[in-house]
Amino acid sequence: MYDQEVKYMAKIQQLSPHVADLIAAGEVVERPASAAKELVENSIDAGAKNVTVEIQNGGMTFLRVTDDGCGMLPEDAQTAFLRHATSKLRTERDLEAIHTLGFRGEALAAICAVSRIDLMTKTAESDFGTSLHLEAGEITVFEEAGCPNGTTIIVRDLFFNTPARMKFMKRDTVEGAAVVSAVAKLALAHPEVSIRVIKDGKEELHTTGDGQLLSAIRSVMGRQSAQEMVELNSHFEKYTLTGFISKPSATRGNRSNQIFFVNGRHVRSKTMTAALEAAYANCMMVGRFPSCVLHLRLPENLVDVNVHPAKIEVKFINERDIFDCIRYGVEGALDKAPAKVQMKLPEKPAQPKNPPVQVASPSAVATKQETFRTVSVEAYRAQAPKQAPRHTMSAEDYRAFAKVLQQAPRVQPHEAVLQRLEAIEKAANKPVGTSEDNNVIQPETKAVVNEGKAPRGSAEFVCTSDSVSQAPLKDMPDLPTLDTDVQEAAQQTLELPTQAWRVIGEVLDTYILVEQGRSLLLIDKHAAHERLLFEKFRKQNEPIMPQLLLSPILCELEREEAALLCENEELLSQYGFSVSDYGEGTLAVHQIPSELKADAACDTLSEIAANLKNGKKLSKNELRDTLLHTVACKAAVKGGQHSDEKERQAIVREVLCREDLKYCPHGRPICVELTAAQLEKQFKR
Repeated sequence: MYDQEVKYMAKIQQLSPHVADLIAAGEVVERPASAAKELVENSIDAGAKNVTVEIQNGGMTFLRVTDDGCGMLPEDAQTAFLRHATSKLRTERDLEAIHTLGFRGEALAAICAVSRIDLMTKTAESDFGTSLHLEAGEITVFEEAGCPNGTTIIVRDLFFNTPARMKFMKRDTVEGAAVVSAVAKLALAHPEVSIRVIKDGKEELHTTGDGQLLSAIRSVMGRQSAQEMVELNSHFEKYTLTGFISKPSATRGNRSNQIFFVNGRHVRSKTMTAALEAAYANCMMVGRFPSCVLHLRLPENLVDVNVHPAKIEVKFINERDIFDCIRYGVEGALDKAPAKVQMKLPEKPAQPKNPPVQVASPSAVATKQETFRTVSVEAYRAQAPKQAPRHTMSAEDYRAFAKVLQQAPRVQPHEAVLQRLEAIEKAANKPVGTSEDNNVIQPETKAVVNEGKAPRGSAEFVCTSDSVSQAPLKDMPDLPTLDTDVQEAAQQTLELPTQAWRVIGEVLDTYILVEQGRSLLLIDKHAAHERLLFEKFRKQNEPIMPQLLLSPILCELEREEAALLCENEELLSQYGFSVSDYGEGTLAVHQIPSELKADAACDTLSEIAANLKNGKKLSKNELRDTLLHTVACKAAVKGGQHSDEKERQAIVREVLCREDLKYCPHGRPICVELTAAQLEKQFKR
């Protein structure tokens, strides 16, 4: 039996055409976006000037592409759905000079193998058109039909005969956004073609087709992104580089808006990406990425586009020339870009020590006996009588004292104290005032509340020097003093212990210098604060505390990113976000985490969307930690921004007193120690 199984398994059999088509379809058509891309590319190759893409349910049940191209003859319409049937290649030499988007003749055969297709096409010279219906690659209807010039192809029930592939499809909104994103890149590749996308009856994209790349960028990326672009036009030997790049001040948290085209074909290239970011190296923060829409034109024999099933990757004959062309072209465009003037205003406007006093002209007051002066507001305030100092307590002191009171032993009030308080209340007819040091009447206080009027039941009663008479109370028993041990314990608790470290200052507005014993510590304040927030968020069992925005923030994202975030509203709410779809890839942000600044909301959401794209590779806990990393990173104090003394002291205290603050969530060290021996060694001592 075993020998028979081995003998059977060792047989090599030729697959049936149907199975072979299914395998080929899996390489070419991964999702509805792949099918839409291939069909629109065929329309562009056919010379169409107007292309309309309509989808329903993410393109899974309905996908229609209509163009006004050259159309097909009846015999060509039948042949088009055969494998390796194409009008773009004839001989082997044609592979060395490919100038069309499609050339293999695999797309239509792969799509019809896993779907039901209706085709209507007509050439300008024909009196009538052709209608076909195919199911799983087999033509079931072939007849004449009346239709306009061009081609209309409808794809229904994609992957209906491959249930295994259906399991890997995402939600309809995500798949629909992927279709829009794929077609949008073709619109940027060919701004001379007007492309329109309708999703579930709503227009998602419409380019003008005027041939202006900036117009296409405005339609695809939004008006704000287009305004932040700088035009680029350079030549380098056999290469021509044109397009638009973002200003250094308009960078993003990911590379999703880096779009490259080679001879009108959208590609992904590590060489082109590295060259772009090398040009921005000296004018962009670490962890930020520029945006671009770059078109590279070069002879067809210097690039091989037949190296990837989806033709998304290409191979250059000379990678170094490509790198230099892009890098120097981008650097030249950045040098010509107008610099954004930034002025750092002082925190408080400087005021003259002696404000000028304007005296009226004698002629203006000749009829009067007195001369009136015109005094500025500042001078008037300086001459005005000072108000009595208010006895208030800061929030930090109040919290510290409250903590002491909770820890201290309870002392039963003396009967004389109660009598005295009752007498004061009755005499003054108002609540007892608060003291400067604590919220009880001090034993040594011998003051009588003035009988001046004051509101009863007010939330805070502030005593001033004018409202308190220093005359001693008569016929009142002396207040008992608190236990000496309790007073000493309170005093010791309120006073900070002698510190074994000293904050020297801050260097480069990023690193805090601390002297500890015979060592010098350098603390990365951003990494330390990021770790603090990350641990705080991770230990919370409840969602992160949100803050409601007075007016929503509009964030322009990629359509696929916006769709992902809208699909995960419940997940976002756990991290303090509330968003709604504003249309065309724009989200309206209504609330953000309380620790996050409003100007960092869009970048944070963009990074969260990028993490959600890779959600299949992460477990639930790993995804949660990744999202917490993002929120903590954006909410933490930033390197390069000055911190006051209180912030520095608080960060240093946490770092030196906690054992778990050694590395930031991304693995970078928080603190670096230089011992006295290491410093002396550097100075050859």
